[in-house]
Amino acid sequence: MSARDDILRRVREALDGVSPAVAVPSAPRAPGRGDLADLFAERVADYRAIVTRCAAEEVERVVRDVLGPARAVVPPSLGLDVPGAVVDEGLTADELDVCDAVVTRARVGIAETGTIVLDHTDDQGRRAISLVPDLHVCVVDESQVVADVPDAIALLDPARPLTWVSGPSATSDIELDRVEGVHGPRTLHVVLVDPQL
Repeated sequence: MSARDDILRRVREALDGVSPAVAVPSAPRAPGRGDLADLFAERVADYRAIVTRCAAEEVERVVRDVLGPARAVVPPSLGLDVPGAVVDEGLTADELDVCDAVVTRARVGIAETGTIVLDHTDDQGRRAISLVPDLHVCVVDESQVVADVPDAIALLDPARPLTWVSGPSATSDIELDRVEGVHGPRTLHVVLVDPQL
């Protein structure tokens, strides 16, 4: 008998008669923090991202203002008129590389962490378009903002590709020098749509 077999035999003996059912504790919940949209906007800004709050009828104007002269790519079903934007119909890496910006929607926003989650449906596009351009403009409706990660997980389909974004792409070297835009957009601009405005 090998040492491995001996260890596994001893583990089996120790577990003999032990019930495999284990009660899983519920996820800890964040205490009430007031208005979720306000908390979300504050936390997103904490990550050096830019947040613009606007009414639904102002979204297209705000997006145009944010983009300025930037060449943008958009997903097929964005639902916004973005003048001069290229619709992603499977652009190559080289074609994406010449785009300065991307405009997408999000699946959910998480107030506690200031995170946006994309599940890459047609209004968000494939993962490549949200990672290659230097500026990511993401439209989030206040109704999509949830309190915390367990609330977000409950809304997400685990079979879909998920991209979790907490601020612009950033990394640090061994001397803790922060570098932005290495593995994703250098600038994140969240357009938070408020139905009350």
